[in-house]
Amino acid sequence: MFSLFLKGMLIGFSIALPVGPIGLLCIRNSIAYGRNVGLLTGLGAASADTVYGAIGGFGIVAVGQFLAENNYYLELIGGIFLCYLGIKLIREKILDSKENKVIKKGAQAFISTFFLTLTNPLTIISFAAVYAGLGVGNEEASWWDPVVISMGVFLGSLLWWFILSFASAWFRHKMSDAARKKLNIVSGTILLMIGSFAILHAR
Repeated sequence: MFSLFLKGMLIGFSIALPVGPIGLLCIRNSIAYGRNVGLLTGLGAASADTVYGAIGGFGIVAVGQFLAENNYYLELIGGIFLCYLGIKLIREKILDSKENKVIKKGAQAFISTFFLTLTNPLTIISFAAVYAGLGVGNEEASWWDPVVISMGVFLGSLLWWFILSFASAWFRHKMSDAARKKLNIVSGTILLMIGSFAILHAR
């Protein structure tokens, strides 16, 4: 059982590791608002990964089929949302130090990355393939196995976001307001480009 948990952590860490739009948002938010907001950014993605991991582990066919059949719309919505976030970052002013605004940004970051990760149904396919290789969800496996491995996936994913947010936040006090503004523009432009690509290639 413990070995299955460790495998889940490795899967979660590996899936979270590539630096894509979510990683970019985590780095940017950590530098702009601090490690707590950066960690909440990653927490949203880790939570969505766990949802997809649980679906794959428990073999919920109806949900998986629905996601597969509506892949075009999910990609389109995700692309539009990325474009929105990109434009918002480009136009955003540097945040002041008021704690209530930081808390608000943390909540927004969690919701944004949770939603963005859910709009990528290929994630559930990845989990389903990995789980099948591990024997999770077959007739001989215990019903408890998907629960254990999903917990491992969550903690493994969260571990990566913890490392990335704390490493990125180290630069927070080393950057001027002008540098942070440039970071917003660069990050927003990249997100806008990724979102536009996703819209044009949605299928």
